[in-house]
Amino acid sequence: MTDWNKRYETGDTPWEKGLAAPPLLEVLGKLGLGIWGNGPVLVPGCGHGHDVRPLAAAGLAPVGLDLAPLAIAAAEAYPKAGEESFEQADFLDPEWREGKSYSAIWEHTCFCAINPSRRDDYAQACADLIKPGGRLIGVFFLTPNEPGTENEGPPFNSTIAEIDARFAQWFDREHGWIPEMSHPGREGQEWIAVFRRK
Repeated sequence: MTDWNKRYETGDTPWEKGLAAPPLLEVLGKLGLGIWGNGPVLVPGCGHGHDVRPLAAAGLAPVGLDLAPLAIAAAEAYPKAGEESFEQADFLDPEWREGKSYSAIWEHTCFCAINPSRRDDYAQACADLIKPGGRLIGVFFLTPNEPGTENEGPPFNSTIAEIDARFAQWFDREHGWIPEMSHPGREGQEWIAVFRRK
């Protein structure tokens, strides 16, 4: 199991780009605020909170969640952009999820970071936390690894078909497209999806 706090401690954080995911800004620009609902928005695996702050600046109430205390401490050190908050906890822990409810979840680098054997647990967590009619909105990193190294990670590869299948029990997909905006080096390797909770 990956020791995420240790990776922050040693600076082994290639996912840490210092700014928000370009596909998140694309989603906000193309689909607006209506898809996020009127409740809090959860951002699991938030790291330094770069995706949390644009959501807060847009007037939403995002909650950044991360396993690593060092990530949360770094996120909280940034100036506030709005009504954001941060919490250190395990997204996959059923006890943590108890009694919690969100109008939307923003996914970026969490799904690809967990071992594929836990992806059904991830889908279950999303289903437990998102209100009926709420949405899972995310950019999924499909092919971070070259052919022949698909199972090496984190991050781990995935396919659109697999992602659809993982969430089909609880969600209907409303949108799916290859983002026009990506971090350098990720062009054509990501997929934006919007799933609505049944």
